[in-house]
Amino acid sequence: MSLDYETEYNNRARVPEYADIFARWEREGAAWRAAAPKAELGLKYGPSQRQTLDIFPTAGDGPNTPLALFIHGGWWRSLHPSSFSQMAKGPNAHGVSVAVAGYDLCPACSIADIVGQMRTACLTLWRRYRRPITVYGHSAGGHLAACMVATDWKTLAPDAPADLVPAAYGVSGVYDLAPLTQISVNADLKLTEESAHQLSPLYWDVPAGRVFDAVVGAEESNEFLRQSKIIAEAWRQGMTTTRYEAAPGNHFTVLDPLNDPASAMTARVVELARKVQAETL
Repeated sequence: MSLDYETEYNNRARVPEYADIFARWEREGAAWRAAAPKAELGLKYGPSQRQTLDIFPTAGDGPNTPLALFIHGGWWRSLHPSSFSQMAKGPNAHGVSVAVAGYDLCPACSIADIVGQMRTACLTLWRRYRRPITVYGHSAGGHLAACMVATDWKTLAPDAPADLVPAAYGVSGVYDLAPLTQISVNADLKLTEESAHQLSPLYWDVPAGRVFDAVVGAEESNEFLRQSKIIAEAWRQGMTTTRYEAAPGNHFTVLDPLNDPASAMTARVVELARKVQAETL
């Protein structure tokens, strides 16, 4: 029997209370912006309205402070970075400065365009801070985090280090985009068999020495569990250090521990960011 991809990838149907969760995220994002008076909101990295970075510096931010970038999800076609300001709260509490990225949405642009925008966002952070970046993201943002850690930055910008993003942490990401050509969301994504393959980091050659964590909610569909397992297994065959974890929660609530400075998820992102920064000193 063929797999019902529409059901497997429809997280809003699997989590009927998603609207309440999104509303809570908006409240939590606003609360963290209010609690972070030194935040710099809306730093432009590109020409469109959504190409912005919200910067949440940790107390005492300086040249040796670890720097992380959070990328939100929404199937590359919805949600707004203002609903994810609180993703900086946990890392901020442990001495990690965080940028939260916005990007243009499908169908007005393509996933390839968004990958390019996130690369530009990383290069903008490099030119501003001259620090390596640990990228973490959720859902579509998990895919984009994987794309960033698999990028050879010297091929894009001679002034950037080849390992600008040495480590990434993907939460509930999609790394093989082929199944998405079979579901209704593709009306906006406009993926073909060829472009889905090209945009699947599962098949990319990852530069040696990179680190990638693939984390997924234990209550998620078999397909989402598979997506995180396969990239951890495939990249591990090369020179990438990978880690797979099924964490408590569904596709949406799995992300909530990053709002908690005491959570294991926060501790792991902080560990990666500190290690990345320490290795550049």
